[in-house]
Amino acid sequence: MKASSKEEEEKVEFEEGEIEYVSYGGEHHLPLIMNLVDQELSEPYSIFTYRYFVYLWPQLSFLAFHKGKCVGTVVCKMGEHRNTYRGYIAMLVVIKPYRGRGIATELVTRSIKMMMESGCEEVTLEAEVTNKGALALYGRLGFIRAKRLFHYYLNGVDAFRLKLLFPRQEVHIEASHGNNDLDST
Repeated sequence: MKASSKEEEEKVEFEEGEIEYVSYGGEHHLPLIMNLVDQELSEPYSIFTYRYFVYLWPQLSFLAFHKGKCVGTVVCKMGEHRNTYRGYIAMLVVIKPYRGRGIATELVTRSIKMMMESGCEEVTLEAEVTNKGALALYGRLGFIRAKRLFHYYLNGVDAFRLKLLFPRQEVHIEASHGNNDLDST
């Protein structure tokens, strides 16, 4: 993570209702997402990576604003993976002064809801093993640690692959109790 000034790290006071959540709305949101991710995440991404996600799955990307300032974002995708329709959380950022107030939870929950409504059976992501805040957040949302990925990030840190499995939709078949149409009489 990049160093930030003491001023940026001080908690900002706000009411829950002051945070506005919006779906990705086009090219004007892209620099906001890129700026947040570049400031806060350890991995560098090219503009092509951002565009891959937000152009193909704009309905899965959300931004959080406080008084016109972008303070958080989530970027996701979904698609077939090994005979499963899977959602994937690629990037989640909330700037430090706004952390611990439910913004990340709301951003992720909105994306997960869209994934469920689109037929995903599970959601996965990777998080640094040292990122206690992210691991706690995803744990509260029901994610499990599926695998440890050694030296996964460019900075040499290991990652956990986290997975959220959605309950299977059960099909209920009524027993006919002797009314079998195939029975001959």
